[in-house]
Amino acid sequence: MDAPITAVTVYPQQARITRRGTTPLDGGPRLEFAGLPPALDPGSVRVTGSGPALITGVDVRTAWHAAPASAELEALVERRRTDQATLDGVLDDEAAETMKVDLLTSLAKRSGGSFAKALAAGTADPSRVAEVTDALSARLASALKARRVLSERIARLREDLAALDRRIEAHRAQSGQDSTSVIVELEISDTTAEAELELSYVVPGASWEPGYDIRVRGTDVTVVSYGLVSQHTGENWPECELALSTARPAVSVVVPELQPWYLDRVLPQPGEWVASAAYGGAPEGARQFAPAAPAMVNKVATVEQGTTAVTYRPSRPVAVPSGASGHRTTLAQLSLTASLGYVTAPVLAEEAYLRATVVNTSEQALRPGRASVFHDAEFVGTTVLEPWAPGEELELALGVDDRIRVERELVRRTASRATLSGQKRREAEYRISIGNHGPRPAVVTVLDQAPVSRDDTITVRDVKTSPEPVETSALGEFTWRLALEPGETGKVTLSYRVDVAKGVELSGWRE
Repeated sequence: MDAPITAVTVYPQQARITRRGTTPLDGGPRLEFAGLPPALDPGSVRVTGSGPALITGVDVRTAWHAAPASAELEALVERRRTDQATLDGVLDDEAAETMKVDLLTSLAKRSGGSFAKALAAGTADPSRVAEVTDALSARLASALKARRVLSERIARLREDLAALDRRIEAHRAQSGQDSTSVIVELEISDTTAEAELELSYVVPGASWEPGYDIRVRGTDVTVVSYGLVSQHTGENWPECELALSTARPAVSVVVPELQPWYLDRVLPQPGEWVASAAYGGAPEGARQFAPAAPAMVNKVATVEQGTTAVTYRPSRPVAVPSGASGHRTTLAQLSLTASLGYVTAPVLAEEAYLRATVVNTSEQALRPGRASVFHDAEFVGTTVLEPWAPGEELELALGVDDRIRVERELVRRTASRATLSGQKRREAEYRISIGNHGPRPAVVTVLDQAPVSRDDTITVRDVKTSPEPVETSALGEFTWRLALEPGETGKVTLSYRVDVAKGVELSGWRE
């Protein structure tokens, strides 16, 4: 039965294929969907239909073929045979021309010696010798030219065959020699009519992952999400209804259940000691967010919110050939509003980083994926966007803004020794200057720190700040927020004293 692919739903690790076709019912009660991928899940096969017949049984069988199961691969192999035959014929022609060149060269050498002797003896006609010599030269030149043309054609044919071999190898990696057939048994009530059947099945080797473009213009943030589809199922998906789903059929069937957690006493074996096991936790990943921008308005997909999954349906039919990696289709576009500000830690770098705080005010939860970073029209880089739920707040780093000038300088430093206690004392005072040279007001978050002692013989005292920080941590970190008008410069000062007991060598001090 001829039933082309009409719809594909791609899950994160597999895909559900839907085929539809119409067939007359005068061919008997058995229909066969042939040439299906051998890796399809037999438990996922479903057949429905309409017409004057009843489906009485569905059977899934593996078919073994002497030739490749894929029609496209079989066509490539047949083309390979034809091209190889053409190359063999051209090689034969080149061998014939080579023999002709060798024969003419040998004949020219022998006749040259004979003509020379005859001319010396006066028994040969010089005009006849010249005529024969010109004829031999012309034939030899023609043979050499023909052999050169054939050699160039052989080189091109071999290059084409090498490219064809690579295509065949790629197809063989995607589709095997064998295939799967689905046999449908029918109980027919009217053999003069037609029936329409729909076959669906799930295959591995297909996946999709999200990607994002985020553009920040002033306080406007545009987030464009797209799906990157990859498939190596051995089937070419024609232009059809494509859907991308976040459901996971392979892992969502069974609800996890806890088993009893038993503790018991370890009984050592004779002559052995009891060993204890250590359990570790998974490391936490670092969070980084960065914006990126689409060049124009995108036509987005239709979003269907399910109970546990979201399905995106692109606005037009999409074709994805087998072997495609990262086939891109736009899913959604979100228009959000950002709160812009700057952050600087001049103890590390005297630079101010523009930062946007954005709340996901849409109804869509964004899956983790890579994001391309654009600030206005400038490309910043790429980063990883972590899961972003509706109502959740994210901070997006937008790069360094050179219009906010930052300078941190050491304005006072003393080192002395007390005469009575023998303690050593160090004092330091730093001043941070932040200048707004941009055209708009700016809110700058300034981060700095005082040292923290981890030894009883070292004491940090007299920590003074100006102005008063908005946040202070137990680890000596201070946070200030300065609201600066265009052309305005703000200042922050931090000072502290460190007392070190007699005979103690101080480590970790920096200036």
